[in-house]
Amino acid sequence: MAPTQHGYAPTLDSFLHAKLHLEAAVEQACSLLKRRQIRGPESCALVTAHVLSLVVSKAKWADVDQLLDRVYQAGRKLVDAQPQELVIGNIVRRVLGLIHDEAEADRTENGEEAPSIPGSMSNSISDLRDPSQLAPSPPNLMTSPSYTALARTTRQPSLIATGPYQSMFNLLSAAEPASFSASGEVSSAGSGASTPVPTHGAKAESGRVAALRDEILDGIEEIKDEIGQADDQIAGFAEGQIRPGDTVMVGAEPSRTVEKFLIKAAARRRYTLYLVGAIAPSASGSSTLYKRLGAAKCPVVHLSNTAVSAYMPRVNRVVIDAHAIAANGGILAGAGSGRLARAARAQGRTVLVVGGVYKLSPEPLTNPDAFIEWGEPGQLARFADGSLVGDGGLAIETAVTEFIPASQIDIYVTNLGPHSKDYLESVIADHYKNEELELYKQ
Repeated sequence: MAPTQHGYAPTLDSFLHAKLHLEAAVEQACSLLKRRQIRGPESCALVTAHVLSLVVSKAKWADVDQLLDRVYQAGRKLVDAQPQELVIGNIVRRVLGLIHDEAEADRTENGEEAPSIPGSMSNSISDLRDPSQLAPSPPNLMTSPSYTALARTTRQPSLIATGPYQSMFNLLSAAEPASFSASGEVSSAGSGASTPVPTHGAKAESGRVAALRDEILDGIEEIKDEIGQADDQIAGFAEGQIRPGDTVMVGAEPSRTVEKFLIKAAARRRYTLYLVGAIAPSASGSSTLYKRLGAAKCPVVHLSNTAVSAYMPRVNRVVIDAHAIAANGGILAGAGSGRLARAARAQGRTVLVVGGVYKLSPEPLTNPDAFIEWGEPGQLARFADGSLVGDGGLAIETAVTEFIPASQIDIYVTNLGPHSKDYLESVIADHYKNEELELYKQ
């Protein structure tokens, strides 16, 4: 009898290395996001970038408009699968902007050859440009229509002067001039007319599509590298934000971004860490953080949730990891972070928010309650504890994330450095195109 094969829950690593068809990959990614088998900003961002790279490489498209539509449809499915993860929409917008930029660069490099390209590729690329934003360029005499027509015109024999007093100009003009083909090649006309140069429009268009696909895939790989390197780059700014002798407060179970930030600061800064809500290293799952801070002789003090306000006067910095950063400066953070931010604001302490640029969303989050994720309340109350739960009408809500307004945040530390709330608009303008900002409000 054959042994029974037990199923396993797919993970991010298994999904990234699975060889699936495009439709199957999109559906499986949506399923994993819905069931929260892939969760967290970094994992969701990597899954989105991976799926969109499959769309670019495997989907059939002949022009930029078709590619934009394919990417939009796949990205919309991922966003609808998990709307609380704003990083999914961020990556989709950045890939769409990347396609616009690469198409614009392709058109600029082949601007002189654009009229000779058949098909819809040249038309779709030219449609992506906004004529109102283009500055008028000075006329180029070498490429003007009159000069081109003059270069391609063959002199007629009747116009050539004859007789014993011919000038050198007339003698040189008697020779057949070279004609310029549409592709820029020079051909001599021996019969008084330019010799046509055979063009391979289909091959040229296919080559441009392949080159454009490679450029877009390289850009998506750069986005993946940015996501993977964001934590280390953020940690590089820790020494400038934490001073010697400071007391830093973080919530329970700090993220990997916060851990690297604190460990990097401990390399040259000796400070005290207040860890709120953690009872033991095994409970918080931060054994690496305890070992590294202990080696750097930075003491770690465990506090209960009710002692936050009492110990806040001793604190200099409160470090919060952002799941998403809205355009108006508000953030989505883990449950309990709002209590730290409110206590710090009441005592006039500095609140630092750490998060990669890929978490910065162009959405202002005018209705933040719609993006809060709710978890399983079984850890707080069991259905077997009494009649109040279930039929008794007692509803228990356990928030996984909560919204913190920008008024309670002082500094945003991204992989580009520390920023204030007013500078976030410039960072958004550098990473997102205006035509993609309202993408998911249609």
